[in-house]
Amino acid sequence: MIEIQNIHKQYDKVTAVDHVSFSIETGDIFGLLGPNGAGKTTIIRMLMSIIEPDFGTILLNGSPVKEVERKSLGYLPEERGLYPNQKLLETLMYLGGLKGVPKNRLKQDTMDWLERFNLADRAHHKIQELSKGNQQKIQFIMALIQKPDFVILDEPFTGLDPLNQLLLKDIIEEKQKEGVTFIFSTHQMEQVERLCTNICLINNGKVLVKGTLEDVREKHRKDAVEVRFSGDMDEAGLADFMDDPKLNGATLKGVLKKPPRDFLNWLNPKVEIDSFRIDTPSLEQIFIEEVKASS
Repeated sequence: MIEIQNIHKQYDKVTAVDHVSFSIETGDIFGLLGPNGAGKTTIIRMLMSIIEPDFGTILLNGSPVKEVERKSLGYLPEERGLYPNQKLLETLMYLGGLKGVPKNRLKQDTMDWLERFNLADRAHHKIQELSKGNQQKIQFIMALIQKPDFVILDEPFTGLDPLNQLLLKDIIEEKQKEGVTFIFSTHQMEQVERLCTNICLINNGKVLVKGTLEDVREKHRKDAVEVRFSGDMDEAGLADFMDDPKLNGATLKGVLKKPPRDFLNWLNPKVEIDSFRIDTPSLEQIFIEEVKASS
């Protein structure tokens, strides 16, 4: 659905985005990741045609994104863009009208969303009277109210308690099943692991890692293992098979120096093995490792 080809953006002497390319399939939930100042916001603003790249192209269904009808795009920015002195229902209906929601269903659609987020009883309250979490719900509704095909969510879980984070996750997955495509930018790596199929990690404006979450994690696997066993462990010779071994009771942890089969053949006669697990790193561990290496 989305093809980003060699986009570049320079501000004076600072390169914000440096020859970035990636693509996103229709119906994907795509994680755009990176530390503060990595270039994520600049890429998002170019995707929304708020700014244009110095060169490179951004295509949405084969057309330049700046030519795409605005109502097909939804955007939840990290910064709040609400009118604090306006009433909730009035604000959503006004913005829904601007985004092309037909008048004959505008109020009903708005009330349906408020019901979904348990905010119907606040419909006539001013936005400034809402908690930060409830204001974030309103921004989420604003991103989806016109039923867009493509949605960018920049830190969507900010200010939300675990129950409301789960509600947002459920709605995102519902819309994905309807064919909506999402770009999801966040620092909450556990949410990325729960939601995203494909990711792109950038730092200093450059792509560090991209691909399916499964492939990225497999690529960064380092043969760290955990063995649970019964019996008395004889540690003699263990250093030949494992770096930095840590023996704690009936649990052995370390990083293999030789293939798992060789290690197990050595260990089997010594103890009864209850479980053997190769530790695949979390996305947070990969994120920290890649960013440190590129800084």
